[in-house]
Amino acid sequence: MLETSARLLRLLSLLQAHKEWSGPELSARLGVSTRTIRNDVERLRTLGYPVHATPGVAGGYRLGAGAALPPLLLDDDEAVAVAVGLGRAAGGGVEGIEESSVRALAKLEQVLPSRLRRRVGTLNAYTVQVPGATQAMVSPEVLTTIAGAARDHERLRFDYTGHDDSSSVRDVEPHRLVHRRGRWYLVAYDIERQDWRTFRVDRIRPRTPGGPRFTPREMPEGGDVAAYVEKGVSTAMWRFRATVLLHAPAEQIEAMRLGLEVEPVGEATCRIELGNDDLHGMAVWIGFLGVDFEVLDPPELAEHVLRLSERYGRAVSGR
Repeated sequence: MLETSARLLRLLSLLQAHKEWSGPELSARLGVSTRTIRNDVERLRTLGYPVHATPGVAGGYRLGAGAALPPLLLDDDEAVAVAVGLGRAAGGGVEGIEESSVRALAKLEQVLPSRLRRRVGTLNAYTVQVPGATQAMVSPEVLTTIAGAARDHERLRFDYTGHDDSSSVRDVEPHRLVHRRGRWYLVAYDIERQDWRTFRVDRIRPRTPGGPRFTPREMPEGGDVAAYVEKGVSTAMWRFRATVLLHAPAEQIEAMRLGLEVEPVGEATCRIELGNDDLHGMAVWIGFLGVDFEVLDPPELAEHVLRLSERYGRAVSGR
């Protein structure tokens, strides 16, 4: 059994890690009676921690918001993860977070034990962060609102601006946030459309209060959120979509790990579908594949490819 002071720290750590605990759950975690849990909660309250209790079968304990941020209790791996995360956040991606991340990182590094400071320093020294080609800045409040709704299994209603600038109100069951190439995405189950959808977070404006609680569903792709987003973002999220026939075996294109569905057409050809907000950029990207190709759709993409070919031809016409 843990001594009282050590047990209080452990109890505080558990309350910080989960939104709500029942008395029996805390009792089992700490190896003490529920009466001892009640007494320890009173001690935490005496020390200034706002621990709220809800009576009844469905009740439990949760750490409320106080007048000041209470000390956070982190183990070694958690401390390293927070320090590394703050270092990455200082590089941008979330609106207004760069300066705050630098200040928080300075405070954390000041109190890190030397063994952990060395681990963080080594990881940062041998890691290179390549920013996304396009970074859509998002509000920290929007991110935390979405993350909180996903954590608590609460439905989320928000105004959404589509890639064609159309506006709609969406009612979803949020599942996960995904950061991909400078952009944040929300994977959620859309109630009205009765299907899974991927939303760009910079186009989301949450409405409050949130909706009712829900039971999490099993998502497609075997639960692989990254694979689902990669597949969806490659086409559906973009303003323009295209179908291209590649003169190369499907196995060769699949080996490039482009995150696209590759459909074999013959032994030496295959078809891909892709998307982009810029037809010129799409034309340039296809050229990077290093194989012959034919634009099947749309005609506007074929025009951009033709202009590129003429420009490249002029570049070597003097030889």
